[in-house]
Amino acid sequence: MKLQVGEISIAYDDLGPRTGLPVAFIHGFPFSREMWKRQVEALKEKFRVITYDVRGHGESTAGDRQYTIEYFVDDLIALLDHLKIASVVGVGLSMGGYILLRAVERHPERFRALVLCDTRSEPDNNEGRVRRAGQAKIVKSEGMKKFADEFLKAVFYHKTYESNPAAVESIRRIVEAADPLNVAATLIALAARTDTTPALYNIRVPTLIMVGQHDTLMPPSAAHDMKEKIPYAELHLIRKAGHVSNVENPAEFSERLLAFLRRLLSSSDSRP
Repeated sequence: MKLQVGEISIAYDDLGPRTGLPVAFIHGFPFSREMWKRQVEALKEKFRVITYDVRGHGESTAGDRQYTIEYFVDDLIALLDHLKIASVVGVGLSMGGYILLRAVERHPERFRALVLCDTRSEPDNNEGRVRRAGQAKIVKSEGMKKFADEFLKAVFYHKTYESNPAAVESIRRIVEAADPLNVAATLIALAARTDTTPALYNIRVPTLIMVGQHDTLMPPSAAHDMKEKIPYAELHLIRKAGHVSNVENPAEFSERLLAFLRRLLSSSDSRP
């Protein structure tokens, strides 16, 4: 399905019972909604599951490529408005977490719970901004294959290459299919994102934080720092996983997510 937001066409899927608790998934960089395939299968019988491609990713169009996290947030809210969803459980991994944290800062009333995966609230430091600028130059001059080779080494736990090569290849296909100019534009948007750390103290909805045990990009220490600042947060390490924990250990990831969602349904704070 497609939603027109200005000049952008947002591709999305809306699965499961319309009366179910709505759960919206926001993918990481530079992936697509395809990365949530295993979670969709685990949830769609009982929950309303929304996945979508961030502008410039997957099947969503690029527009003028002048991206900011603020525009990504606007797209998410436009999608919820289009689907007539007043409040949602937001699930964001890495870049998806950046979008989700800024969205709940700007629109707290639209979220009944948060699931923050392999992400952090702090903005890039100077070293990080320089690194992203270098990556943008590489993808524009040399294409996605070279970028993918280095990127996958950074995001996957090294043992995943042996234990789950299919997972690695599934993400490789998504990354190599991405448009270099869209990827470069997104890198600039990520480098310019705001610091959402002060807003963590104001989050008043149940929050599940999950992080790969071996995530070196967004280490467990960053997840622990967020947990200490969010009043109603719980933290779980996903074993045998790096930065894409939902793909590397989908069984444990989905089990933790389902348990959290079931508790929401049984609590007075999450009335349908």
